[in-house]
Amino acid sequence: MSPKVEVVLKNVTSTQGEGPHWEGDTQTLVFVDIMAGDVLKYHPGTGQQSKVHVGAPVGFVVPRKKGGYVIAAGRSLSLLDWDKQTVTSLGEVDVGSGNRINDGKCDASGRLWAGTMGPPVEPASTRPNYIPKRGSLYSLDLGGKITQKIKEVTLSNGLTWSENNKTMFYIDSPTRRVDMFDFDLETGDLANRRVCVDFDTFPEFRGSPPPFPDGMTVDTQGKLWVACYFGSCVARFDPETGSMLQTVEIPNAERVTSVCWGGSNLDQLYVTTSRRGVTDEEFATTQGLAGSLFRVTGLGCKGLPANVYEG
Repeated sequence: MSPKVEVVLKNVTSTQGEGPHWEGDTQTLVFVDIMAGDVLKYHPGTGQQSKVHVGAPVGFVVPRKKGGYVIAAGRSLSLLDWDKQTVTSLGEVDVGSGNRINDGKCDASGRLWAGTMGPPVEPASTRPNYIPKRGSLYSLDLGGKITQKIKEVTLSNGLTWSENNKTMFYIDSPTRRVDMFDFDLETGDLANRRVCVDFDTFPEFRGSPPPFPDGMTVDTQGKLWVACYFGSCVARFDPETGSMLQTVEIPNAERVTSVCWGGSNLDQLYVTTSRRGVTDEEFATTQGLAGSLFRVTGLGCKGLPANVYEG
């Protein structure tokens, strides 16, 4: 059976759709519209949609076990009370810089990981020469302590872990690589960074502009699913060999930003896309679904339940 790609919410984000997270207990998808400063919620069973406006660029949203959500609002890791629509800061990173937090996700212990990016010298550019290496990757432990884990990051992006929690996968997008670390779940320590997937080795990823890896997730077979920004697709990779196993085309939406598993069996792949940088002419012709939320079924794969913040 070949995969089926469908538009779930057409042009739902006006800037950069990102950070999809499936809430298994409510069968609900949450995601963000970064530069619009919105956190969005969608219930596929009822079709109900809602959103909260944060008032700052919002990089990701992750449920908190004690209630509410942890979000990135500008440079602050913050708590969002959905019902009251209030935002409370847990702490600011990269203080005094022009940086902002981009992507984030929790590991199996409930520890939050979030990375920053420096301001582009050229707007909306993701070429290495145009974004300074001013970002970092941080962790937020269950006690609320924020720790810098990696320095000199360009554009911190996708995060995921192996099912045995011994490997962390990480994307700094302009490097056009997925890197991997030995990972200690108990301490959160990282070691032995090395290249897992190199986009430069694939002829399919040599366009102009060249596609680069953005958000990602893992399936129960241990394979990586990576959103390919400027690539109009999601690609599946074998982390042991670095080889590409499959691509799924996302139509009329070149800027594919992130992915997560959803549905009652976690066998549906939700895909976010960006409208940011798409010209009016492109939107009227080849990129008419930019900013839409997609769902892919019939992949023959499934994911793991998404982790929440335990602090």
